[in-house]
Amino acid sequence: MIDVAAITSGRNLPSTRFRIRQHIRPLAQLDVDVREYCPAIDKWAGLPGKPSFLTNRQVLPLYALWQGAKLWTRLPGILKSRSADMTWLNKELLPGYATLELLLGKPLVADVDDAIWLTPPFGSSVARKLAQRADILVVGNDYLADWFGAYSANVHVVPTAIDARIFQPARSKQKQDSVFTLGWMGSQGNLVYLESIEDSLTEFFRACPQSRLLVISDRKPSFAKLGEDRVLFKPWNEKDEVTDLQAMDVGLMPLQDSEWAKGKCAFKMLQYMAMEKPVVVSPVGMNAQVLDMGNLGYAAASKDDWIAALVELYTHREQGRRMGIIGRQVVKATFDLPMISGKLATLFRSL
Repeated sequence: MIDVAAITSGRNLPSTRFRIRQHIRPLAQLDVDVREYCPAIDKWAGLPGKPSFLTNRQVLPLYALWQGAKLWTRLPGILKSRSADMTWLNKELLPGYATLELLLGKPLVADVDDAIWLTPPFGSSVARKLAQRADILVVGNDYLADWFGAYSANVHVVPTAIDARIFQPARSKQKQDSVFTLGWMGSQGNLVYLESIEDSLTEFFRACPQSRLLVISDRKPSFAKLGEDRVLFKPWNEKDEVTDLQAMDVGLMPLQDSEWAKGKCAFKMLQYMAMEKPVVVSPVGMNAQVLDMGNLGYAAASKDDWIAALVELYTHREQGRRMGIIGRQVVKATFDLPMISGKLATLFRSL
């Protein structure tokens, strides 16, 4: 049995839940005992009470104390890593800063699913040091592997897994209403991508009035044109995650064609696909790779692309259902949890 100390980034962060926590049980069945050390303060949590018009530099003493408090909540995991057989680190300890990574126990497996070298203020330096410190770098896609490959000879692409036993379509195919539901699920930091296609959504709703947008997030989107009659907002919670996804007819994953977006691991897209939903996505980074795996949805690179794809799925519902079936088949064949956990166990045994 391999004893692994896993240091995660925050209770409900997707990278914590899906890159590490969901693997704990299947890894135990493969003789890898993972104990998660999750800090009390989310690594991305802002300084409590700080007015939005003030920068961190303007409240530097308080900001430094807050970062110190974050590090303090990570000390139990750091200390436990010293006696474990292996340390499994969920990205850097604090975004944009090199802090206590040198104190982590070895061998060290660093798990990265974002382009963390872009994180201010010192992300590039932090990412290089992490790559050089880690014995294995586990990354979520080829784009990340290419960047980290310049600093580490032991980089492995392990995509984010989907547990197809949990994320599965509703047993009843009969919807409670006839409204065609576009769906988007994600954290508030990614709402900017959804908001960027507001014009396309507005045109779609004009053409297809019996439709709406379901947004599941920790903050409402800031739309200028779409009103509450078109947008149904539901605060995200883990308990309702599956049923909220089941309520969608189409899953959306818009992205900007940026370096940061290319580092994303298509996870929203995979969640929709697991639920047998056709997808409409920006063909950026890993999104484009997944689209090439089957006739499971549409690429949308322009305003007109988004409108045309959504109208097509609204008009031809059976075609969308067939795409959804293919999407779930792709998830089960390539991204299902037992398969990905097995890859991780093999990597861990190699150290």
